[in-house]
Amino acid sequence: MRFQDLLAYKKGFELAMKILNISTSFPKEETYSLTDQIRRSSRSVCANTAEAYGKRSYPKHFISKLTDCDAENSETQTWLEFALACIHINKQQFQELTDESLEIGKLINFMIRNPDKFGSAKL
Repeated sequence: MRFQDLLAYKKGFELAMKILNISTSFPKEETYSLTDQIRRSSRSVCANTAEAYGKRSYPKHFISKLTDCDAENSETQTWLEFALACIHINKQQFQELTDESLEIGKLINFMIRNPDKFGSAKL
């Protein structure tokens, strides 16, 4: 299996691309703050999932990278809250993106709790 086949990666990638598309309409003055931060954190979910999978032979490293992934996902949710509060996204967009992020969080946490199902040795 490739890391690209992991459901958490696929859904994380989809969310990151949606955020990229939506954030192109953010005001210019947000370019180096909100826009950059929300794009980085959402992309980091995918990058950390890929890194975790690459370290699956080492359970503690696998879980550690997945907790980084979960933290980046939480950060993305925070930036979504700012985007809503600043009226850069509407409530429907916020809810849809947040729901997707919450689903990704559940998938990541399943991987954390069940590393052996992803080729990681038991601790």
